[in-house]
Amino acid sequence: MTSCRVIGLLSGTSMDGVDVAVADLHLTDETIELIPCGHAEVPYPSALRNALLSALPPHESTAEEVCRLDTAVGEAFATTAAEALADIAGGQADLVASLGQTLYHWVEDGNVLGTLQIGQPAWIAEATGLPVVADLRARDVAAGGHGAPLASVLDRLWLRELAGSGIVAGLNIGGIANVTVVADDSPALAFDTGPGNALLDAAARMISNGAWQQDVDGDLAAQGSVRDDLLEVLLADPYYAAAPPKSTGKERYHTDYLRDALAKVPRVSGPDLLATLVELTASTIADACRAHGVTRVVASGGGVRNPTLVKALGRLLAPAALVRSDELGLPGDAKEAYLTALLGFLTWSGIPANVPSATGARGPRLLGSITPGGTALRLPEPVSTTVARLRVTQPAISGR
Repeated sequence: MTSCRVIGLLSGTSMDGVDVAVADLHLTDETIELIPCGHAEVPYPSALRNALLSALPPHESTAEEVCRLDTAVGEAFATTAAEALADIAGGQADLVASLGQTLYHWVEDGNVLGTLQIGQPAWIAEATGLPVVADLRARDVAAGGHGAPLASVLDRLWLRELAGSGIVAGLNIGGIANVTVVADDSPALAFDTGPGNALLDAAARMISNGAWQQDVDGDLAAQGSVRDDLLEVLLADPYYAAAPPKSTGKERYHTDYLRDALAKVPRVSGPDLLATLVELTASTIADACRAHGVTRVVASGGGVRNPTLVKALGRLLAPAALVRSDELGLPGDAKEAYLTALLGFLTWSGIPANVPSATGARGPRLLGSITPGGTALRLPEPVSTTVARLRVTQPAISGR
């Protein structure tokens, strides 16, 4: 049996802050057992979040700005990791894994040519004394893949047993929404469906002149009505009709994108704009699931906190069932942080951690780069076992 306690860190495309989770992982034969030990969300300071948002396309940024942000995000991750090591892990962990903060995802003609995640791992290693696995997307991209969505790694192993009774989709709604389609007898398929919260957040900032970062709980969207003319313009985006593998990000779905769409229709009120964007997110997810015969959707991510979005999604997915990952033992708020811990564990154990059928890579690859901790780097013997499934065991600690 191979065992490891891993601290997983990331900041999603919504750029709200740092998500952290601590997991105990055990590999026995072909099965990984994941025990969620606890998790937390640490908001970015407002100045850092605003600086990150200002560095995204279509804004321009300088090498100096990117360097400063790389350090600031690295320090934020380091502080969060050190606190998690003390408060959640009880001072005992073997490894930190970091997905960093995506600043740019370079897509041309449906191909990913590069991807940039900032948050220098040396700061994390310095603060914790632990080795750090980071830069987890680049190797898949170098092998011809999209480097995303890496959630396919966890979903393929975790949801396989559920797929015996139908086709299951793992859904994560962050700034960008992604699905993993798992069928018992077919390779996993995964892709970004389009905007999750990205355009909703952009609209909230736009109609409030920057006073709101988001429509909390979807209250304003619930007051509006869907504008079919605007929805038709938005759904004409060719991204939705493109075949997977595919990935996207905020370099495509941003405020200027929204303004261009609004310029093609008569004036739209704030509530109607948000109601229409909720319908866009829900309908593009539902269309993607329907196209692949999905009968059950296991949802997670910040978007499931929005009851207006969840209601729309349930309506459009029917008759497919919609359940939250929490109901199956994996906290939805922390699923991606636990995914990151799993990715670190696989790399540390010498196990390829991408899913070529999902990302489009030429084959299985070991992911990431390792930054040594406070002592000499000693990797365990690589595991030769093929991992077939992941089981989540109820945590001893429910959260923080």
